[in-house]
Amino acid sequence: MWVQVGYVLLDICFVSLNAIAALYLRFGHGQHHGVFWGGGKSLASDIGLRQYGALFLVYVVLIVLFCQSRHLYRTLRERTAAGESLAVAWAVASATLLLTAFIFVSGVKIFSRFVVLFCGGLNLAILIAWRLARRQLVINRVTQGVGARNALIIGAGRVGQALATQFEQNRLLGYCVRGFLDGNHMGDPRILGKIEDFDRVIRAEFVDEIFITIPSERELVKRVAAEARHLGLDVKVIPDLYDGLGWNAEVHYLGDFPVMDLHSKPIPVIGLFLKRVLDVAVAATALTLLSPFLAILAIAIKRDSPGPVLYRSARVGKKGRKFVCYKYRTMVANADTLKEELRCRNEREGPFFKILDDPRITRLGKVLRKYSLDELPQLWNVLRGDMSLVGPRPHPLDDYERYDLEHLRRLDVKPGITGLWQVTARQDPSFAKNMSLDLAYIENWHFTRDLRILLKTIPVVLRASGS
Repeated sequence: MWVQVGYVLLDICFVSLNAIAALYLRFGHGQHHGVFWGGGKSLASDIGLRQYGALFLVYVVLIVLFCQSRHLYRTLRERTAAGESLAVAWAVASATLLLTAFIFVSGVKIFSRFVVLFCGGLNLAILIAWRLARRQLVINRVTQGVGARNALIIGAGRVGQALATQFEQNRLLGYCVRGFLDGNHMGDPRILGKIEDFDRVIRAEFVDEIFITIPSERELVKRVAAEARHLGLDVKVIPDLYDGLGWNAEVHYLGDFPVMDLHSKPIPVIGLFLKRVLDVAVAATALTLLSPFLAILAIAIKRDSPGPVLYRSARVGKKGRKFVCYKYRTMVANADTLKEELRCRNEREGPFFKILDDPRITRLGKVLRKYSLDELPQLWNVLRGDMSLVGPRPHPLDDYERYDLEHLRRLDVKPGITGLWQVTARQDPSFAKNMSLDLAYIENWHFTRDLRILLKTIPVVLRASGS
């Protein structure tokens, strides 16, 4: 803790000195020279020293807070020099930009932009420089054996050798490898003996910490850990997971259990939030503005043929969740019972069903389908969250039951009213083509892509290419 406090105080001192240097370069010469060297006019009366003092107090606080957010007051020995320098640059730039924005918004004319920007440049150089100097000092001390911890590695195989190389190449980690204990690699001059020589070696080499790189030998690990505990030594286990796949993996806890992330894909939280906002905004607005037109269509459907206005169909959505999909009815009332009788005439390849001259379609239904007007009630599904404006089309349950295993990938996202297939290959009968476009959409999804698909949907609808 005291080391961290020292780092904070060091930053505060350097930022304060840099502020004084910037003020001197801008105002501390000529007629104001006496402010720094005695005599002359008071700087406070000419340029508002108190205002600058308050400004730089805020600047110091901002820099400390931003440095803390990048963990620059913790000794992260695994962080590279370039990584630490980039973190400092981010912290200083963020604090400087925020301070500049505050000056601009406040409208105070007294502050010099030169002073702020020059001070920011000095802080960038000095805060990086002292950290690099500290890093080099630690490396030199460890190389000389000062403050280093003597490490003994159990196991001289691939993992043990890689660990020793890591310690030797990154002296900032603070370890000096005394050697290995291993009964199978006796040709290596750094082998100090076998496991049986454990007690002798740790005393002879003044070992501080033990690293076990053969954790699969459970009894060996338990025996070494027990002896090390008796002697007051630290013990760490290096797992050799899946031929090195676990190296550099992040470890965290789920309850009491340590978990290692071998692979994780970040969730585009902002993009998904914007997608949902767009869905709700467009669906709510469209349902409100189109309500008179929707009522007219409902009356026309009722007069055209017997049966309900809306067609309610059980569909499969995201992660296999079933929901009721709403459409304007475009077929005769008993269309679902006739579907199996017509399946032999299916013109689509794969598990989904469609025929060009479907005898079940009503006279008005052909018009509704041609201009995709039958899809309008699905705006309610979008508003409820069952569907999205853009996504793979939801298939009926009987088509879903004919899916192959790889087809289930299209259910990783919400189904949509329109999608990539609808705007690029709507008349293509191949289910494989449909799947490839759906997967391309899922794997390369971005919010702006949804916007492009929505814009492309408009001319497709106006061309009356529906069926």
